[in-house]
Amino acid sequence: MFEGQPKGLYALALANTGERFGYYTMLAVFVLYLQSNFGLSAADAGSIYSTFLALVYFLPFIGGIMADKFGYGKMVTAGILIMFLGYLFLSIPLGNGSMALYSMFGALFLISCGTGLFKGNLQVMVGNLYDDPKYASKRDSAFSIFYMAINIGALFAPSAAVGIKNWGISNFGLDEGSAYHFAFAVACVSLIVSIAIYYIFRSTFKHVESDKKKVEKSDASQPVEELSKEETKSRIIALCLVFAVVIFFWMAFHQNGLTLTYFANEFTAKSSSGVESMMFDVWNLVLCIIIVYALFSVFQSKTTRGKSISGAVIVLALIGLVAKYMSLPESTKIDAEIFQQFNPCFVVALTPVSIALFGWLAKSGKEPSAPRKIGLGMLVAAIGYIIMTIGSLNLLSPADQAIAAKAGTATFVSPNWLISTYLVLTFAELLLSPMGISFVSKVAPPKYKGMMMGGWFVATAIGNYLTKICSDLWGSLPLTVVWGVLVGLCVVSAIFIFSVLKRLEKVS
Repeated sequence: MFEGQPKGLYALALANTGERFGYYTMLAVFVLYLQSNFGLSAADAGSIYSTFLALVYFLPFIGGIMADKFGYGKMVTAGILIMFLGYLFLSIPLGNGSMALYSMFGALFLISCGTGLFKGNLQVMVGNLYDDPKYASKRDSAFSIFYMAINIGALFAPSAAVGIKNWGISNFGLDEGSAYHFAFAVACVSLIVSIAIYYIFRSTFKHVESDKKKVEKSDASQPVEELSKEETKSRIIALCLVFAVVIFFWMAFHQNGLTLTYFANEFTAKSSSGVESMMFDVWNLVLCIIIVYALFSVFQSKTTRGKSISGAVIVLALIGLVAKYMSLPESTKIDAEIFQQFNPCFVVALTPVSIALFGWLAKSGKEPSAPRKIGLGMLVAAIGYIIMTIGSLNLLSPADQAIAAKAGTATFVSPNWLISTYLVLTFAELLLSPMGISFVSKVAPPKYKGMMMGGWFVATAIGNYLTKICSDLWGSLPLTVVWGVLVGLCVVSAIFIFSVLKRLEKVS
């Protein structure tokens, strides 16, 4: 998995980890902050959330065009600086009046613009590392590693957000709306770490951040691939077909910060005990991840010493888990924000599993193509929301639940429904997202790489904007209707991509 990768991959992945940690710390509390600080309804908070996410993922299209002209490295650096200003303004507590609202909108716009310059162009640089024939065969596994690094940052973000928010409340006597600004300030620090990593290790990837003029003057031993007009058109059409499908995946997936968070806040038990409660401590999850990786090392290590060290790590991690279990409190409080740690946890834990599985299939000539994986991912996402549908049977509508909560008669369900949904959605994500990014970097015509990677983000942006449909439904309608819409869209999308599969596989 990690062998034979260029050093630049790890430098870029770590730089991205820092930026993503800040972003997901902010996103973990965002809709709850909107409701707590400004008193917004679920629908209004959802509109702001969906518009912000749409901008975050649309502007990389503009950033890609700019990078094709001015160079990837310059845009990445500018993006980090602009994002820093956005998070800085967002972290300033200005109350809940009009000035605070307008300041927040300005901060969100800066974060969106900065992300537009940073996110897509960094991923193009990762892809460019694998244009070298020496590393070409490692492209898919590289994007899986890169994606895993993103989720390492996201794994700790919810705990950081909850911890810093509660610290502000307990130490400064702040109300919940004001305490959220401490979580936003964490993002500023994470960006400082990100830019430091980028420049300290820049020498390992500097050759892929050049602008177009420098590429034209580069050594002729690395010529740019020339395509006919027909092949260029064929590739762009294939990419657009994939983009059309992933719109609905991201609409479903990014409910994690919206209706799934509403469900956690309004319908899920507020406390847990026993073994179940251990899942809400991020360090217990880290120990489980360590065990997974150590198990892989036991089977893959070529020396007795390596196997022994891996075995010792497993034993120590198990001892740590037992010790944590023995010191469990009688009851553990469950914050709604904390559920967002499960998706990145599952991504980090399952990435080596998916790489090993597809590696084994590849050796036997049975590995599904990237487009086929995307289609399978849509079907798996549908299963995730079928679980939510089953878990929501016999529950009140959100409007009726709010009335019941005031009367003290509300019904709450086990957190395992949400955790199971996040697990299944993670399987879908691993099939679709890193493979989709890899597909774009491989298929995109060379002179349109930045634009086509931007196109991936435009599709994601549209999907993110459409998340508001579910928040608009969140009210008097049964929860089964909300989840049923997502199930239907995922199934239809899967059917569509399988219907054009031959065309997609032809260019991949």
